[in-house]
Amino acid sequence: MRIKLRARYLSSDVIEDLQQETFIRVFRALRAEGGIRQPERIGAFVNSVCNFVLQEHYRAQGKRNRLQEEDADPPDKVLNLEKLAIAAEVNERVRDAVKSLSPRERDLIRRIFFLEMEKEEVCAELGVSRDYLRVLLHRAIEHLRDALENKDLPPKTREHEKKRG
Repeated sequence: MRIKLRARYLSSDVIEDLQQETFIRVFRALRAEGGIRQPERIGAFVNSVCNFVLQEHYRAQGKRNRLQEEDADPPDKVLNLEKLAIAAEVNERVRDAVKSLSPRERDLIRRIFFLEMEKEEVCAELGVSRDYLRVLLHRAIEHLRDALENKDLPPKTREHEKKRG
């Protein structure tokens, strides 16, 4: 029984407790009326009782772990106003950058990225080849990137950029 429990990588204290519990149950069964009908199979009986005790131990560990996880602080569901403010600022910067593009580039970015239209469909509507669409899209993205980089950054970000650069 000790070899079986050691193979489960349990601590020596847990192994000792499981052995004690197994022997208590076996002795209870021996003392009970009609406890063991076939004494030659006592080894198999002890092994079965040990299996049940081990399963109970694992179930108790699982419940204990779940309870400990539930006791941990739940995530804060309060809105993080700072994150919301930053997200609103970023959204505003992107809107301004998109507005600064030419109407054709703005329309192209809207169709490809926001409406998620198929590129073949966009080519047909604009009357351009797939290769030329790739060039137009590349230019539009570059202009958008330039517009985003040239926008006035908040003071903290500007200081951070100076330190990095």
